[in-house]
Amino acid sequence: MNSMLKRVRLTVLSENSVRAPGLMAEHGLSILVETPQARLLFDTGQGQVLPANAKQLGCSLEYLDAIVLSHGHYDHTGGLAEVLRQPGQPTVYMHPLALKPKYTISSAGRARPIGIPQCCLERLENLGAKLVLTRSPVEVAPGVWLTGEIPRLSSCEDTGGYFFLNEDLSMPDPLLDDQALFARLPDGLLVILGCAHAGTINTLEFVTRFTGTNSVYALVGGMHLAGASEQRIEATLESLERFQVRVLKPCHCTGRAAYCEFRRRLGERAGEFPAGSSIAFGETAATPA
Repeated sequence: MNSMLKRVRLTVLSENSVRAPGLMAEHGLSILVETPQARLLFDTGQGQVLPANAKQLGCSLEYLDAIVLSHGHYDHTGGLAEVLRQPGQPTVYMHPLALKPKYTISSAGRARPIGIPQCCLERLENLGAKLVLTRSPVEVAPGVWLTGEIPRLSSCEDTGGYFFLNEDLSMPDPLLDDQALFARLPDGLLVILGCAHAGTINTLEFVTRFTGTNSVYALVGGMHLAGASEQRIEATLESLERFQVRVLKPCHCTGRAAYCEFRRRLGERAGEFPAGSSIAFGETAATPA
């Protein structure tokens, strides 16, 4: 991986909170990634707010070059059908296991489906969209890479919840489909997380090994630390310091306790990333908008 992005802009189209009036929030995540060569959509949220927020923000969902799904949960894939209705023929990237049924436990103790909605699967099939199923790192646009399957090496990290592969809840889902986006910037790596079910530490370890770059300039996205132990949050902080993360934008499933600790320890290096946020990485520094 030798290519470097000189410029990239990230705009949050769907997230649990909003930055300004006129936007809508939902439990989910969708980030528009724009480079000089391509426009990518990383995750699609639940789909309830994506089109309206994109219009409000002046971000067209037409003629995207690629749609990248971080994993097969509804709050990251539910907007796929709507995006595929837009003009253009973007390539859709995901891990093959993202297509499998997925469940969690409801408040009543029953199985609750949380996989890719059926309407999205049907839209994929009916349109004959170009689908790339990958377990290995792949360049989804010039200078922008998808991790593929992330090795689980950190003993303190787990998937972050009760997830299962079958309706009788007897087969835990290790969420091997969890992937992240990354790119090399002049100041270091940019890593974009969907939910980090593979673990933030594991993800950073993998990306830095793959790229041969020890400095992670910016880390954004969901870190699935809601309900995490103090020990895991501390280990995550140690990893952020070890990889010299200078811009941290945790959101979605990160959890308030973890965010507050990041803010307390990292100060202005850490900040929120609600829907409507936009940040541009140039040749010298990150510029919020």
